[in-house]
Amino acid sequence: MGRHGTIANRKSAQDSKRSAMFTKYSRQIIVAAKGGGDPEFNPSLRVAIDKAKAIGMPNDNINRAIKKGTGELGGESYDELQFEGYGPSGVAVIVEALTDNKNRTAAFVRSVFDKSGGNLGTPGCVSYMFSRKGVIIIASEGLDEDEVMMTALDAGAEDMIVNDDNFEIMTEPSAFNDVHMAVKNAGYEIFEAEIEQIPSMEVKVEDEDSIKALTKLINSLEDNDDVQKVYYNCELDLD
Repeated sequence: MGRHGTIANRKSAQDSKRSAMFTKYSRQIIVAAKGGGDPEFNPSLRVAIDKAKAIGMPNDNINRAIKKGTGELGGESYDELQFEGYGPSGVAVIVEALTDNKNRTAAFVRSVFDKSGGNLGTPGCVSYMFSRKGVIIIASEGLDEDEVMMTALDAGAEDMIVNDDNFEIMTEPSAFNDVHMAVKNAGYEIFEAEIEQIPSMEVKVEDEDSIKALTKLINSLEDNDDVQKVYYNCELDLD
C-alpha cells in the first residue's frame, strides 16, 4: 500500500470531515479566484473547483466563493501561513494555513504543539526534510497501467506509483497543471490533486504514548478551519 493508502480509506476520512472541508476548499477557491474568476484561464482556480466538486460541494457554494475572490460579493482576504515544528518522538511537522487573523492562527498552532509535547520551531527548521511535489491520484480499476503512465509522462510527470486501487502520479510543481489537465482530458477519475510536501525520509514511531500524542496533534490541527494541510514524516493511521 502506498503513502496515500486506498481510495476507500481516503474517502472515508473525507466524508467524516465534509463540513470542515467545505470551509477549507471555499477559502482555496477565494484565494485562487483573485487571479481571475474564469477557470479556463486560471489553472489554480480550476484545480480548486475540481477538488471542491470531488467532495460534493454544491455549485452555489463554489460560485459564491468565486465571486468573493473576484470581489463581486465583497472580497474576503486570507493570508497564507506556514508553520514548522516537531511533534512527539521528533516527528517533523509542517502546517499550511489560510487565515483572516494571523495572530489567532499562530496562537492556536503553538498551543496545539505545546499540549502535544511537541514544539513549534522557526521557519526552515524542518522544511528542508520535505520536497514540494504535485500529486494526482486516480482510481485504477479497469485502467491499463502502461497507458496511464504514458499519458502522465508525456504531459511532464516524473513518476507513477501503483497502489492497491489507485495510481499516484508525481510531478514537479511547475508541471502539475499540465499533467492534471492531461489526466482529466483522458477521462480518468481523479480522486485527489494537490501540491504537497513530500518527506525525503520517514521516521518510525513505535512508542504507543507518542503515537497517541502525535495522532491527537495532527487531528487537532486538521480540525481547525484555518489549517489547510498538515504534513509529517512518519506513517500514521489517523482515527
